[in-house]
Amino acid sequence: MSMKKMFSSALAIGALLLAVGFTAPAQAQDAPKPEAAAATAAAPAAAAEAPKADAAPAAAAPAAPAAGAAAAPAPVPNKGDTAWMLVCTAFVILMTLPGLGLFYGGLVRSKNMLSVLMQCFVIFSLIYILWFVYGYSIAFTEGNAFFGGFDRLFLHGLTGDSNAGTFSKGVVIPELVFVAFQGAFAAITVALIIGSFAERVKFSAVILFSILWFTFSYLPMAHMVWFWPGPDAFTDAAAAEKATAISGWLFQKGALDYAGGTVVHINAAVAGLVGSYVIGKRVGFGKEAFKPHSLTLTMVGASLLWFGWFGFNAGSGLEANGGAALAFVNTILATAAAVLSWSFGEWIGKGKPSMLGAASGAVAGLVAITPAAGFVGVIGAVVLGLIAGLLCLWGVTGLKKLLGSDDALDVFGVHGVGGILGAILTGVFASPSLGGTGIYDYVANAVSPDYSIGGQVWIQFQGVLTTLILSGVVSFIAYKIVDVVIGLRVTEEEEREGLDISSHGESAYH
Repeated sequence: MSMKKMFSSALAIGALLLAVGFTAPAQAQDAPKPEAAAATAAAPAAAAEAPKADAAPAAAAPAAPAAGAAAAPAPVPNKGDTAWMLVCTAFVILMTLPGLGLFYGGLVRSKNMLSVLMQCFVIFSLIYILWFVYGYSIAFTEGNAFFGGFDRLFLHGLTGDSNAGTFSKGVVIPELVFVAFQGAFAAITVALIIGSFAERVKFSAVILFSILWFTFSYLPMAHMVWFWPGPDAFTDAAAAEKATAISGWLFQKGALDYAGGTVVHINAAVAGLVGSYVIGKRVGFGKEAFKPHSLTLTMVGASLLWFGWFGFNAGSGLEANGGAALAFVNTILATAAAVLSWSFGEWIGKGKPSMLGAASGAVAGLVAITPAAGFVGVIGAVVLGLIAGLLCLWGVTGLKKLLGSDDALDVFGVHGVGGILGAILTGVFASPSLGGTGIYDYVANAVSPDYSIGGQVWIQFQGVLTTLILSGVVSFIAYKIVDVVIGLRVTEEEEREGLDISSHGESAYH
């Protein structure tokens, strides 16, 4: 199939998806329809409790004044919060460009270096455009419990004066800042997937799959976990009940996900694992040594990921405050602990600690702390990191052998295993009895006195299971569609030559 026909097919499928896939009517609600919603933590439906952390609320509007009372002035964004969120957005962009590109690029063979860089570069650009066209609207406006609406298609109605709420009543940030921040999350999530099927997939297939998976897996997960109408809607028990009813499905259940354990890491890891099965193993897998061509670049990439992750985690509270400081410090501690536990585990098991192991341990710690960053105390972060390093080491060795897949760059072993671990243990270490923040009750304007570790772990498990099923099903269907339309794999001859030359006509090194 020619490139012209391929792109025509892609556009036709995209138009069909937009016309048909998300036409479920929005649930009728008595509560006012929010102009925008932002997000990254979930709140229990019961007792109108919401975690005071990462899940951006709707455009803030003051409550109607009592008869005869003067109208309260509309909240104005704090310059410090705005500046902080702009910086965090740039940090998250750095994670993909060039952080993830260099991390993945160093792990593949030299003949495929540019293909990885090109995939990251184009996926980032593609997803940001889709985010502008329809992604933000579907993820962060009111629709039903699974999908948002179309009020913000092409960012309709947004100007520099449009505001979105944070996690404090009466505190807002410019909504365009939130749009850019969450767009960077969407971009890196899709880019993460390519590590599982590196060195053997058509570039055109990567593009078409990215469109399908972003539309039907990432956007529903983001809406289910992170959409809520914001803290200002929780004025009393009745209002809180209505506000919770229009929130995302997992948010209603009370799933806690500070910065994307389910939405980002498990979601992408499952898509990668499914792809490694559907696409098949690389030519020579199990017979030839597939060694990383530049651990120097991998170390640089891992370091840029760690740096950018401060924006990823500490920015997810949407304010420059103590919550951001907690998430920032937890991101340091959990990651450092995972580097040490992975390195020492490898040292004991193999006789030598490796740079590859240390870099992988860093990513494992970053993944595991992501859903917990603003909910757990510093000791909980260290314990979580120590466990993540060892468990993810097993994930890329023992578990990988059990699964029998050619997950080329161990996306599932690190992001899947680490994401599941972090999501589940968030329910444990978020408990105030273990140094966590607990769950904030926006009606009482205080931390809820009742926290059940067992109950919250069960809710976290439901979030994990939902992600596994949704991403698994969507990914399988998307891969099959791509295979039928344009084919997934390059030819054996092209694969042996390397994707740099066969797909892009250039080489990383001369």
